[in-house]
Amino acid sequence: MKPLAAGDPVRLGPHRILGVLGEGGMGKVYLGRDDAGRPVAIKVLLPELAHDPGMARRFVREARAAQAVASPGVARVLGAWTDGERPWIATEFLAGPTLAETVERLGPLDETAVRALGAALARTLQDIHAAGLVHRDLKPGNIVLTSAGPRVIDFGIARPEHGLTLTATGTSPVTPGYGPPEQVLGQRVGPPGDVFALGAVLAYASTGRRAYDGADVAAVQYRVVHGAPDLSALPPALLPVVAPCFARDSAHRPAPARIAAALAPPKSARNLWRRGPLGDDIARREAEARKLVAAPVPEATGAPGRRRFLAGLAGAGTVAVTAAGGGAWWLLRGGGDGEGGRPAEKEAAPAPRPWDAKRLNAADHRDGEPPTPLWGPFTAHRLGRWLQPVRDLVLVAGKEGLRALRVTDGQVKWVVRNDHQSHSAALPNGLVATVFEDRLVAVDVGTGKPRWSAGEHVLRVLAADESAVYVATGESAETRLCAFDFSTRALLWDVRTPIPQAYGRGDSRAAAGSGRLVLFGGDEGNAVALDARTGRTVWRQPRQGIAVGLPPVFSGSTVYLGGSSLTARRAEDGKTIWSIPAKGKPFGYVGGWSTPVLDGDALYAVDEDRISRRNRHDGKADWTRPLDGLASTNSVTVQGGMVWVSESNDKGMIALDKATGAPVWTWSNGFGEWLAAGAGNRVFLLRDGQVTAMPVT
Repeated sequence: MKPLAAGDPVRLGPHRILGVLGEGGMGKVYLGRDDAGRPVAIKVLLPELAHDPGMARRFVREARAAQAVASPGVARVLGAWTDGERPWIATEFLAGPTLAETVERLGPLDETAVRALGAALARTLQDIHAAGLVHRDLKPGNIVLTSAGPRVIDFGIARPEHGLTLTATGTSPVTPGYGPPEQVLGQRVGPPGDVFALGAVLAYASTGRRAYDGADVAAVQYRVVHGAPDLSALPPALLPVVAPCFARDSAHRPAPARIAAALAPPKSARNLWRRGPLGDDIARREAEARKLVAAPVPEATGAPGRRRFLAGLAGAGTVAVTAAGGGAWWLLRGGGDGEGGRPAEKEAAPAPRPWDAKRLNAADHRDGEPPTPLWGPFTAHRLGRWLQPVRDLVLVAGKEGLRALRVTDGQVKWVVRNDHQSHSAALPNGLVATVFEDRLVAVDVGTGKPRWSAGEHVLRVLAADESAVYVATGESAETRLCAFDFSTRALLWDVRTPIPQAYGRGDSRAAAGSGRLVLFGGDEGNAVALDARTGRTVWRQPRQGIAVGLPPVFSGSTVYLGGSSLTARRAEDGKTIWSIPAKGKPFGYVGGWSTPVLDGDALYAVDEDRISRRNRHDGKADWTRPLDGLASTNSVTVQGGMVWVSESNDKGMIALDKATGAPVWTWSNGFGEWLAAGAGNRVFLLRDGQVTAMPVT
C-alpha cells in the first residue's frame, strides 16, 4: 500500500482514507475505515474521467449493479456517491486470496472443495440473476475465498439481463476461455452465459488448467465457438455436472439452482474455508487486515508520521485486499523499504503448503554431521545449468531438455525438450517459459505439455514479471531483446540489445520488477535497466562486473547487484542507495561479490572468500564469516533457518546458521561446480548432473 499523495482525499463520505491500494485506467482504490472502525475498499473515478459521459455512465452502472445484488456471495456495497468530480464506491474489504491465486499456490482443489465452491457460486449466480443482472466476467480472478466462503467481485461489465453486449462483434472484454460462444460472437449474453463461465471456473479449480486453451487469444476463442472443452482430468463424479455448462446452445445449459442441488457438498464442508493450508492462509490475511485499520493514524495529512505509518503498513506482512465492484485485488507483500532507509517490519511467515517438508529440530541431527538427504542423488542432466523450484516441482534444465522432478521424492514427472540449455522462467497460472525450436514456449507445470508458443529466432528466456516474459533473440547471436504479453502472446516491443554479449555466448543475466527489466553482464560487465513497458533504456551502470553476468535481485522498488561492488539501487532511475566495493576484481564465476540473496530484511552475499549477512536497507553487516577458498558467485541459498554456500569446488556446500553465521554441517559428494536452490524447507543441490534434496533446520 502507498501513502496518500498530494490531491488524494483524506475522507470520502463517512470513510477515513488510510492509503492507496492500487490504481488503474479508471481510477484509484483506497483503503479506508468507516466510523465504526471497519475496513473498506473505496474505488474513486479519476477526475478527468468524471467529465467523460461514457466513463461516468459506466461507473454509475457499476455502482448500481453492485448495489442491486443482495447476496451473501458478493461483497456488499457500503455506500456510493456518483455525482460531482469525485464519484466513489465503497465496498467490503475482503481479506483472502482469489481462486486463481489459491490454485496457483496450493494446486487444484479436491472434489469436496470443488463441490462447495460450485454450490456457493451457483447460489450467488441465482441472486445476481434474480436482481435482473448478468455478471458477464465470472473467472478465478474475480472469486475471493474468505472464511465465510467464496465471494464474487467485479461488476464492471455486468449488464441488465435484457441488455446487449458492450463490445462490437468479434471482441470481448471477458477473459478468453471463460466467456460463452455468444459473447465471443458479440451476441446477446443472458444468464446462461454466466453458467458457461461457472463450468469453466469449476474445471480450472478441479484440474488447475483451463478447459479451453490455445496458442493465442484467437485460438482460444475459436475453440470456445467451434470446439469442445478439455475435461479429461476432471473427476468422473463432477463430469455430469460440469460438462452441460459448456453446451454451445445456451438454452441447453442447466440453471444455477440445478447445479447447486447437483453439487450439494457434505455437511463437513461447512468449515472448509477455515481449515488446512487454505484456512491458515485466509486467517493470516484476516489478522493482517485487522492490524491495518486498528493502528492509529496521525491526522495531519502528508506529515512525516503519517508517511511512516503507511510505510509500516506496507511492510507489516502479507494480506490480499479485494475491492468488490472495483474488480481489482492487491497482494501487499512485507519487506517494503522504510522511510529514509529504515527497515520495515518483518514479514509474516509464509503459509505452509501441502508439499512442504518438516524442518529439523535439535534432536534430528548433530552439529558438524550432515543429516540423511530427503532424497537423491538422482541423475537429472549431465550438463545441468539451471535449477528452479516451481510449486511442487523442481525444474532442471540441461543439454537434454527441461526435466521436472517432484519435490517430495525426486521422481521425474515430465521431460520436455528445450534449446540452447536455456534458462527458463516461471509464469503465472502454472506455466514455465522455455525455448524450443527457436520459439518461446510456455509449458504447463502440471503436465509438461506446451500451452502456447510465440516469436521466432528466440535464443534465451531472460526473465518474467506479472504481465510479460522477456527473451533474447537473433539469427546466430543475441542481438535483440523482445517482450511478449503472456496472456495474449502479443509482441509488446523489440529493441536492439544494450549489452554486447561475451563471445556471443549470452552471458548477461536479467530480472524484472517494479516496471524495469535489468540486465547485467556481457563483454564489459555493464548493468542496464530498460522500461518494461517500452524497452527504452532508462539507466546504465558501467563495469559492474566482468563478462559473466549475475542475476539482479528485486525487492519492491530496489534492485540489488553483485560484481565489482555489492550495490542497492533505485530501480526507477538507478540512483545508488548504498554500495560496498569488492575485495578484488571479479573474474569469471569467482571473485567479487556474489549474487545477493534476500530473506526479509537480511541480505546474504559472498565476497571472494567470506560470506556476510547485511541489512538490505543500508548494507551494514550483522556478521561476516571466512570461507575455505574462493566461493562460486552463484551458490548462496537461504532456506529455513540456514544459509548454504559453496566453499570451493572440492570442499562442498557448507550450511550455516543464518542468524549467527555459525557452521552447522558440510555436505560433499564429489568434485565440481555446485548449483543450489531452496523451497518448501528443502535445499536442492545440483552437481555433475546429480540432484539431491537436503533438509533444513
